[in-house]
Amino acid sequence: MANDTQHTTPAWHRLAQPGDHLRALWGRNVDRTRWAACGRTWDAVAISPMALGLQALVAMRVGPRRGYPVLADHLRDQLYVLVPPGTGSAAAGLPGVRVLGAGFQILMPTTEHGTLVAHWVSPPGSASSPLVHPDRLAHHLRALTAAAGREAAAS
Repeated sequence: MANDTQHTTPAWHRLAQPGDHLRALWGRNVDRTRWAACGRTWDAVAISPMALGLQALVAMRVGPRRGYPVLADHLRDQLYVLVPPGTGSAAAGLPGVRVLGAGFQILMPTTEHGTLVAHWVSPPGSASSPLVHPDRLAHHLRALTAAAGREAAAS
């Protein structure tokens, strides 16, 4: 039965859920993070709650294996999706979304496992890893929040 659940749960959601082993590693406090400037090689689109961002990635049909850099902050329940520099404004103004461009910084893992506040859901595959297309991300976030609003109004 657990195997069926694993195949029906989207990959992004599975990757974003830290298991007991990872939580134990974080508890040992051996992994580190560093501040990284936004706006140079990428902007970050911060999405809260994290589930909204994960659903948008699933709806976009971008797979985590391609190396799209996506970070999770489990403490704040935020997902950080990296997009090309100067383009994050496509998602500005959406509920639960903050765009972090030039002048902002985010925490990045410096070790394999990261930390509770900076965990790679999908680490970059290489120096030329693809970045998520911000217009598509904004489109799917807009559709998901509109659908959630309609569901809330109907109940």
